[in-house]
Amino acid sequence: MPDAPILGGAKKVKLDAAAFGARFKKALVHESVRAEQAARRRGTAATKTRAMVSGGGAKPWRQKGTGRARAGSSRSPVWTGGGVAFGPHPRSYTFKINRKERRAALRSALSLHAERGSVAIIDTSAFTAPRTRQAADLLAGWGQPQPTLLVLAAEESSAALSFRNLARVAVVTPENVGVTELLGSASLVVSEPALQALTERAARTSKSGEEES
Repeated sequence: MPDAPILGGAKKVKLDAAAFGARFKKALVHESVRAEQAARRRGTAATKTRAMVSGGGAKPWRQKGTGRARAGSSRSPVWTGGGVAFGPHPRSYTFKINRKERRAALRSALSLHAERGSVAIIDTSAFTAPRTRQAADLLAGWGQPQPTLLVLAAEESSAALSFRNLARVAVVTPENVGVTELLGSASLVVSEPALQALTERAARTSKSGEEES
């Protein structure tokens, strides 16, 4: 069963094998990262077609006899100030990933950190008030590389305020942890309440009582 050290202490915490001991599934992880990044695209790029630009109601010159190329409208895409052919329009880039696949990808990312030994548990009860120096000393004493992803429960505001100003440290709640953030972080720090929520989210079971794969 994988375990993780407690920052600033000598004890270790046993991690749930279902969430932190799964086999790495590269294809599902890749698909989940693509889906997460696509969902974050704003999709607001827009251009005007020849039907949307102003002007061009009259034919610029007669069809024959001028020596110039035929032209029917100044709104043509080949004209300066004309419409854009095949340009982007507002759209959604999201695509669906099955729930079981998302959870399997999340387990893969968590298990990768557990395998590397880059997971640690933090006791946030020591942060009765925001203390950035104390937060920096905890991470420095652990000695793991950055960037670091810190997962805290919503009620652990003092600890969140202590860590959020540190360079290359991202603070998120268990509900907002994605596979992209886990793979993009060299180390992972989780509080005990957040660990429970994250474990339940990753190792959730189906209605039949069997673990979803």
